[in-house]
Amino acid sequence: MAKFYDALEARDQQEREAAQFAALREVLGHAKATAPYWREALAQFDCDAVTDRAALARLPVLRKSELPERQERTPPFGGLATRPAGGFRRVYLSPGPIAEPETDAPHWHFERALHAAGIGAEDVVANCFAYHMTPAGIMFDHACAGVGATVFPAGIGNTDQQVEAIERLGITAYIGTPDFLRTILEKADAKGVDTGAVKKALVTGGPLFPALRDWYAARGIAVRQCYGTAELGLIAYETTPGDGLVTSEQAIVEIVRPGTGDPVAEGEVGEVVVTTFNPAYPLIRLATGDLSAIMPGQSPCGRTAPRLRGWMGRADQTTKVRGMFVHPAQVARTVKPYPEIGRARLVVRETEGRDSLTLEVESAQQGDGLAQRLGEALRAECRLRGEVVFHPPGSLPNDGKVIDDQRDIAV
Repeated sequence: MAKFYDALEARDQQEREAAQFAALREVLGHAKATAPYWREALAQFDCDAVTDRAALARLPVLRKSELPERQERTPPFGGLATRPAGGFRRVYLSPGPIAEPETDAPHWHFERALHAAGIGAEDVVANCFAYHMTPAGIMFDHACAGVGATVFPAGIGNTDQQVEAIERLGITAYIGTPDFLRTILEKADAKGVDTGAVKKALVTGGPLFPALRDWYAARGIAVRQCYGTAELGLIAYETTPGDGLVTSEQAIVEIVRPGTGDPVAEGEVGEVVVTTFNPAYPLIRLATGDLSAIMPGQSPCGRTAPRLRGWMGRADQTTKVRGMFVHPAQVARTVKPYPEIGRARLVVRETEGRDSLTLEVESAQQGDGLAQRLGEALRAECRLRGEVVFHPPGSLPNDGKVIDDQRDIAV
């Protein structure tokens, strides 16, 4: 098997960015001309001027958490699609509920992840994602066709039949959630069925804990992870265990401060925001709600795209304090007028039944009444009083938290 899926994976990063932004400008222009949502969202922007990441960061963020409500107001796709529902090959309804279309040329691009997992034309793959309602099964089915692998459309559940298929069909590889393969293999062990032909796995949809990876390795199964969503397709994929996830060639991935659209520095934890180039269903700066960080340097596998550290939690840290909801965006707006402030987080505590707020900020400067101004800004933004505490630059944890709720009670 070739080292890379194609030459794009080893190209110079400047070449990659130039090609991606050229594709993006075409998508932006088409979206603005044909999709109601994008016509309004991009009305004040010159799409031809989006030539780099700085220009991209000025475009509005579309939050995945907003899609169900937006689609309910403007069914079925919230005004984001550039054609009606009848113009798509298939349509899906994923949990949320969120409607997703499938275009004639599948736009999910999971072939790269399969190739990196060593899955190809010599393999018979048990695809253990659902084939109905949601696109997971179909999108990996398309990817298997792209790498020449034979598919057993196994779906979810039915472990006895899954075991039978391994034995009768000569299954050599698995696609599904990280833990379901173990369920199948343990069932096979109990039935005395030899599953030694299964040597490869590509997993997603849940955490692959180190102990579980080791369990598979002890059985001679090499497991790789990938990260994607039904709307966006592949976002990033593992090539070398322990060295992060290489971002897709068909996506621009940003890490922003939760609650904003502002990119953070390399290595800092923030929310994953993804832009893809699907002209039929443009998704521009879609905030996934997931936390991650860009790793420095290049993958040891030789692929040159940026790498994510992996899934690091959820960015939506909304909480309720004294009967008021507090959102990460409010904390971001409180400190944004002060460039001397680095990281900031709102810590929520409870003592003897009373909630307290502390706005902890990194700043080398504390004079000119900065604490008082920040306290007033916090009260104006959140309608809640809070104490302001300063920390040296770089001293707050790099974990993506904007709201740190330390209470033990449910609110």
